[in-house]
Amino acid sequence: MIELTSMGRHALRPAVERIGADLAATSVPLPPPPAISAYLDDVEHAEWTPRRVVPQLSAPATVRGGTRRTRPGWLVGYRMSQVTCDALIMMVVAGCTLFMFGPTSFASSDLLILTALVLPVLWLACLALVGSYGDKATGVGSEEFRLIGQAGLLALGVAGFLSFSLHLNISRGFVISVVPAATVLTLIVRYLLRQYLHRLRYAGRCLKVAVAVGREDAVLDLVSQLRDERHTGMRIVAACIPRGQSGKRLMAAGIPVAGTLDDVPAVIERYAAETIAVTSASETAGVYLRRLSWELEGSGVELLVSPGLVEVAGPRLHIRPFIGLPLLQLEEPEFGGRRRLIKGAVDRFLAAIAVVVTLPVLLGLAIAIWLDDRGPVLFRQERIGRNGQPFSMYKFRSMRVGADAEHADMVARIGADPQLAKDPEDPRVTRLGRVLRRLSLDELPQLINIVNGSMSLVGPRPPLRSEVALYDHSYSRRLLVKPGLTGLWQISGRSNLTLEESVRLDLRYVENWSLALDALILWKTFFALVRPDGAY
Repeated sequence: MIELTSMGRHALRPAVERIGADLAATSVPLPPPPAISAYLDDVEHAEWTPRRVVPQLSAPATVRGGTRRTRPGWLVGYRMSQVTCDALIMMVVAGCTLFMFGPTSFASSDLLILTALVLPVLWLACLALVGSYGDKATGVGSEEFRLIGQAGLLALGVAGFLSFSLHLNISRGFVISVVPAATVLTLIVRYLLRQYLHRLRYAGRCLKVAVAVGREDAVLDLVSQLRDERHTGMRIVAACIPRGQSGKRLMAAGIPVAGTLDDVPAVIERYAAETIAVTSASETAGVYLRRLSWELEGSGVELLVSPGLVEVAGPRLHIRPFIGLPLLQLEEPEFGGRRRLIKGAVDRFLAAIAVVVTLPVLLGLAIAIWLDDRGPVLFRQERIGRNGQPFSMYKFRSMRVGADAEHADMVARIGADPQLAKDPEDPRVTRLGRVLRRLSLDELPQLINIVNGSMSLVGPRPPLRSEVALYDHSYSRRLLVKPGLTGLWQISGRSNLTLEESVRLDLRYVENWSLALDALILWKTFFALVRPDGAY
């Protein structure tokens, strides 16, 4: 915008006088005529220099998203439960530790009382500072547990600093004992609270009301995944799709199509939505997404956007500024290096310990299998491992001798995909074999495969050579890592999974593996064995 030149400013007086005449009949308050005349005289006789003027943006208009959403009652109650449990944990830990170390750990009784009062407050403050009470750390993912670990380190540092700088003369053993113990107990209690929340969500309670935005097929995929994983706590109540799409499949799935992409603010008000889930598509990118975020400002509605990288998540995604633009950086998956060496060493070490600990069980099962039908104890089968290398995988035999020759007949009988065909009532399985499969005890000899380096504790499902022959480029990425004794497929349905679901879980692991993810899968595997759904 260019300011008026010396010629243009002489036309300012008649223009202002004309506007003033138009506004005279309105209620708009105007300066008295002498003030306007004086101002115009100053403008006409001033020295003008043409220059570019940057227009000033006004404050945002009234939010179209409506009034700001308040936190639901269940979330407030859940947060209060967390705070109460965390405070009680520190009180109990401090009291027990004090009993162990005795009053001699403190220079005076006043210092003892002060420490007992301050520690719970310090612990709650550290948990709050790292964000463990935030909505992002509630209910799903490992973020909450990572933040609790950070809070433990922060509390340990603050307690040590205060003790040293204020010369409090508190026993170092007391400080070092209290904070780690409180951290561990807090992790356990938070996990139990999360499990309780998941049970409520599976019962249809404590769910966030969400509206999905995007193309019909993408919204359908999102709805399907959220219904399968109800513990995530989101319920899609309506969808907004681009113009020209019918939405018949969404309505057949029980999701009403409430409008187009331009109707999102009105749909939010209609359904009192707490979350907007935007799927990845060209229609929902760029200008539209920016405009939608502006319309939601101040409403308290959560805006979630899919990056279009379904199987890539976690530490591989980063927002990085580049020439003034925020860009999503996708790091390469790590298939070698230091972390792989650590993973391999941990796998072999834990597997060797497991073999020693379970040796009596292994011997007992071997004797039982031999006595059942006098056949071989171990079942040995060729599987394909990392980089397409074949290896012999060991299992306790759970079928009658010669059952491999009847596999094609079983596939034809049940009409299933040959790559994942399993019959819950397979007549080839022995009586003892059904028990072994139900408890996954037939998998124990694979510990030998882990010790010799052909398998890992956690990884994709070990495929047959016939399965690998049918792999396309995306499927073959499963062979970039060692197959595992357990994996995402093991804790997500096992034999109840379709081929597409099994591959999707394996690829998700390959793309996003980490030592922390391995530990989480091993932890969940224990509960999958206790509730052996899909094990046959």
